[in-house]
Parts: sequence; structure tokens; C-alpha cells
Amino acid sequence: MSFLRASAALASLGRMARTAELRSRGVTAAELSRAVREGEILRPRQGVYALVDTDPLLLHAAEHGGTIGCADAGERIGLWILQRPRRPHVWMGSAGTPRLECDSCTVHWDAGRVRVGQAPPVANILLQMASCCGEDAFFAALESALRRSLLSAAGARWLQRHLPVSMRWLVAFARADSDSGLESLIRLRLHRIGIDVRSQVHVPGVGEIDLVIGDRLLIEADGRENHERERERAKDLRRDAAAASFGYTTLRFTYAMVVADWPLVEAAITGAMARGAHLA
Repeated sequence: MSFLRASAALASLGRMARTAELRSRGVTAAELSRAVREGEILRPRQGVYALVDTDPLLLHAAEHGGTIGCADAGERIGLWILQRPRRPHVWMGSAGTPRLECDSCTVHWDAGRVRVGQAPPVANILLQMASCCGEDAFFAALESALRRSLLSAAGARWLQRHLPVSMRWLVAFARADSDSGLESLIRLRLHRIGIDVRSQVHVPGVGEIDLVIGDRLLIEADGRENHERERERAKDLRRDAAAASFGYTTLRFTYAMVVADWPLVEAAITGAMARGAHLA
């Protein structure tokens, strides 16, 4: 078996790996000891090695016998995250044993096998978010997983079975065509008060609209950075003017409004509907 430097093997294995994986690549015990001693690699716990620039959250989770979980893991794989938790979340799988006490961690024990340095399966991440982050954050992450084809049909069924009974309806209600977490939040919150919304609707002469209520009320949700770019702002205003020329009413809400000032958003929408803005 040919000799391989520990750092090169770790780079090929995703930055963190167990001893057996490294030995199978040709890394000797002497090379592992040398690399740790000279500061080329880290050993977060017995039998686990990592590159020195590995994500601190992954290292922290490995030190405690697991891997990152919940919204931290969701952000890592690209899910839309409403708010990251204030304390680290560690997934232990169904057979893990914590290596150290962790008063500052939230530990998840849902079914599965931990692979060091890797996030849990998407269904597990979403289940953890359901228990920690609330319905809104869970639903927005769920729809982003569906949009990016990260959650299989089997994964969705597993998730629905393991969710609390009161939250299982969210899996059936979720769609794969929501363009952002803001749209997911708006659709869910309006559904709660009995307002049905269509997503990603093509309006002739205007273009693709985020959400439509009834025949004539258009809802647009702007991302965090949208109005920091003047070109995008001008494009938005032009779309709104075009919509008005065809008899539509457009309500446009920023990220901050949807997330931090929902009562105002809801009042604007219900007020427009009370005036019949959604009717042909």
C-alpha cells in the first residue's frame, strides 16, 4: 500500500474522517501521529481526524461524539433558514454515546447513523427543526428542500410519520414551487387565517408573480438584499406599474417586514381584500 500524507487524505474525504477510512487510503499510524504533533491536522476525539480549517461547528460536534444538527446543518446544505439557534445543535443518531458533557449544546437522538464531518439526512434535519424552531421556520426549510429536490418521496413519508401529529399536515401542504422562504412564510400565515394563495403565477404583460390572491391582488416578497441594488428597485417599480396598467394591485413586502412586522403585512393584505382588490 502506498504512503499518503494525512492532510491529503483528509482533503479527499471531505476534511474529516475516522482512522479506518484514513488507513484504508494508505495513511499510516505513524503519519497520523506526526501530522497531529506538528499541527498539520487535528484530532477532535479518539479515532477522528480533521483538517485545521474545518468548520468549528463540525469540530465541536465531533468532540461530543456526533455531527452538526438542526438549523446549523440545514444552513450547511443550503436550506432556507429563518433563524439559526443560539447554541450548537449536535445530532447523535440513534446509537451515539456523548463523549463529553455539553451543557451548552442541544442534542438530537432521532434515528440514523452519524457520519463524521457530514450533515444528517435532510429528513432528520427537518425533524430536528420541527422540534426546535417552530412551525414557520420548519415549513420554510421544508419547502426549500422540496424546491431543491433534496427531500425524496420516501424521506417525506418518513418525516411525516415522525413529526408530532399536530405538524404532519404541513408536509401535505408544502409545495416545491415556492421561490423563497419568504413566500413560504406568507402562504402559510395567510392559510392560517383562511386566505388561499397561488404561487409562482405568470401574469401576461407583467411576468412571474410570487403570490396571487383571487384574480387581481399580486403579492411580491423581496429578499434581504433586493432593495440594496438600484437596478432591481427600478425593475420592481416597472413591474408594479405594468401590473397597475392591466388592473392589478401589487403589494410588495421586504424581508424585514415579513419576518419582523407580520401584523402590518397581514393588515395590508386583508385591507386590500376588504376593498375588493383581489376581485376581477
